[in-house]
Amino acid sequence: MNVSRLVRQAQKGNKEALLQLILAEQDAYYRLAYSYMRNEQDAMDVMEDMIVTLYEKLDQLNKSEAFYCWSKTILVNRCKTVLRKQQQHLPLGEEESALAVAAWTEDNPYRHTESELDLSVLLAHLNPQQREAIELRYVHDLPYQTIAEMTDAPVGTIKSRISLGIQKLKTMIGGDRYEDSGGENPGVPEGDDAIRT
Repeated sequence: MNVSRLVRQAQKGNKEALLQLILAEQDAYYRLAYSYMRNEQDAMDVMEDMIVTLYEKLDQLNKSEAFYCWSKTILVNRCKTVLRKQQQHLPLGEEESALAVAAWTEDNPYRHTESELDLSVLLAHLNPQQREAIELRYVHDLPYQTIAEMTDAPVGTIKSRISLGIQKLKTMIGGDRYEDSGGENPGVPEGDDAIRT
């Protein structure tokens, strides 16, 4: 599929071309929306909103090859707007954190394996900014620059959030086992690419 060609066609009003672009990544869009909204109906609603925005603003996209980064940024921004309106995207206290763990582990259609369950439980213990950055990087496989644009934070801040989150995950995973090595897991490589899903 030639993304740039389809974007140019869509910018000229070809609705079929825009539909092809969206359908090619519909699963990725849904997973991304679901990771923020935590329920199927809200995820579908924000995807519909994204499609409307894409249709209305596609002529503003200058780099056609950046279509998917741009459209996913629109989707994440829409998720955050809806969550702010629902007042669900607030800092978590202990009680709310327990509810978040339950939400991550009980009602997630992408939780198919034990390892995914373990990862979801671990991620639920991070602060929202660390969890978001790690999930966007390693679950949705987005580049740092795209994550920075989506979250309106500098790339350095994104890398720092990921690094701090991974350090916290390392402590949770191997803190007891590797107590004698100062809390470090000698089997896990250093750097922010230590976790892959």
